[in-house]
Amino acid sequence: MSDIIHLLPDSVANQIAAGEVIQRPASVIKELLENSLDAGATSIEVVVTDAGKTSIQVIDNGKGMSETDARLSFERHATSKIQTATDLFALRTMGFRGEALASIAAVAQVELRTRQKGEEIGTRINIEGSKLISQEPDLCCEGTIFTVNNIFFNIPARRKFLKSNQTEMANIMTEFERIALAHPEISFKMSTPAGLLLMLPAGNFRQRIVNIFGQRIDKHLLSVSVETPIVRISGYTGTPESSKKKGAQQFFFVNGRFMRHPYFAKAVQNAYERLIPEGEMVPFFLTFEVDPAKIDVNIHPTKTEIKFEDDQTIWQIVLAGIREALGKFNAIPTIDFDTAGRPDIPLFDGNAENVRPPQIKINPEFNPFVSSPSPKPTSLYENPQSPMPTPRSASIPPPSFQPGAHTPADVPPIPEFTGSTPAFQDMQPPVKPQAAMFVPEAPKQDIPDTLYSSQTIEEQSGWDIATAQFLQYRGRYLLCPIEEGLLMIDAPRAHLRILYDEIVSDSTSHTSTSQRLLFPELVDFSPAEAVVLQSMGEELENLGFDLSPLGGGTYSILAVPGGLEGINPVLLLQNMVSDASSHPTDAKEEISQRLALVMARKMAIPVGQQLSLEEMRDLAARLFCSSNPNYTPDGHNISTIIPHQTLAARFC
Repeated sequence: MSDIIHLLPDSVANQIAAGEVIQRPASVIKELLENSLDAGATSIEVVVTDAGKTSIQVIDNGKGMSETDARLSFERHATSKIQTATDLFALRTMGFRGEALASIAAVAQVELRTRQKGEEIGTRINIEGSKLISQEPDLCCEGTIFTVNNIFFNIPARRKFLKSNQTEMANIMTEFERIALAHPEISFKMSTPAGLLLMLPAGNFRQRIVNIFGQRIDKHLLSVSVETPIVRISGYTGTPESSKKKGAQQFFFVNGRFMRHPYFAKAVQNAYERLIPEGEMVPFFLTFEVDPAKIDVNIHPTKTEIKFEDDQTIWQIVLAGIREALGKFNAIPTIDFDTAGRPDIPLFDGNAENVRPPQIKINPEFNPFVSSPSPKPTSLYENPQSPMPTPRSASIPPPSFQPGAHTPADVPPIPEFTGSTPAFQDMQPPVKPQAAMFVPEAPKQDIPDTLYSSQTIEEQSGWDIATAQFLQYRGRYLLCPIEEGLLMIDAPRAHLRILYDEIVSDSTSHTSTSQRLLFPELVDFSPAEAVVLQSMGEELENLGFDLSPLGGGTYSILAVPGGLEGINPVLLLQNMVSDASSHPTDAKEEISQRLALVMARKMAIPVGQQLSLEEMRDLAARLFCSSNPNYTPDGHNISTIIPHQTLAARFC
């Protein structure tokens, strides 16, 4: 039998390695920028064409390479960063494996022009698909110029899976932001053939944050500084007022390298416990200086996941450092020592003669076996031990509701409820009604699909919404007896479904109303968010937004969709961009639906809002005319029916 194992050609091996390192144009920019940093560059410029699909150019003023080093740099595992295996535990450079240039050259057409400082002549090298095309002397500037053209030109299947230009450009700006934040002492420039996108002069860390994310973030930055033998932490964290549900800028850097670390992010979140609403997060920009021997940056090809030797100890240090910053800047509520108007409590002066033990009074005539007169029974709404006063609505008849005309014969009639719904909700017994009247929740059952079709719900079940009796429970659920049992509707979710359908319909038919703002609002976006916003321009216009770019990631909101009274348009737009960034898509229909969902969430009634009987009937009628009365657009249950048998079983 012949041998079947053989060595792969270098070109194939390089393409396999490129699959781990080079995933999209943003990966190329990341690797080239890291090489420029290792070369000691103080000024770096990036020029991208067609979101990096056509061309990527990185220009730096670093120390450059000799003719031999320039050619050798494209070989696999060719590196100047390590000599032995022990060097892996003392890394302070960005790249070290020597796979970046070999991987890039395997899937693109690469041109390298480089000249060392003090040399008169440089070198030009052209490589396509790992094949050397030419190498010749070149009159170029000191430093290095990498030009990467037609990424994945020799792998059509990989190129086919690249996203739209807007999505790929957003990924490029994200990588650019991370590296620029980690090195504020270096000037960066990002541009396209259409013009300059971002220019970042050299400065300090705070200036770099403001230059990228806008001037408005400056007032929300709290300084963090902790120095221990294990780790030195510095940077900034946000004030509690800067918290948001999504889209908060959160960055960790270790020895000048960006990293993801959910464990440390949890420590930051814990420091804000009870200071921010549950589910929200704050921005932070924290840099770690750690002994390289105490971390491992070689556990992931992109080097964004780092393993720490003392992660639990560092977790506590992060938590303490953030709390110290919050306390130092009075972001944590302090203890109130103001005693004005409070009882005068005497202090113990140390003289035992002035201290008398507490006196115990005993009734010698008390006999537990002698029956005492029975106390006067109290009503459910009059509890002499309760600090709550007797409800002022005590004159209202006892609460009840009309079950409708379809009450089963075995259920006794209930007296008609004549009071209004809000009044009924206010009449809560003062003696822990939950403990005395609690009924375990019945198993959830989906509403039969046959209940909703092209026919109205009245035609199918004989239920007349116009005369139905509703009850609002806990400011959220609408309860209504119907022939099948007890109908329960989640009012906020029902309103969300109704608004979502209306917004999508208006956007599709281009009939959305737009309301001009008397005073335009300003909103700031990071470079990556600005790219996402530009990709949503048509969909936002269909919804009724009118935005005017002012440069530097700042936009003026001139008009908003009608019906947004009382809603902050700046926060609404930021949430839309953040949601689109988290779920990138190229389909315009899906983008419109996601934007409609964010708007509907902001416009829907909140939990706790009291509804009149007419409002409940109107909400139910509109819900059952919607596209899907059973579920919200994001898949949560809206309504359910508890059958009569289930209710009766609770009283067996």
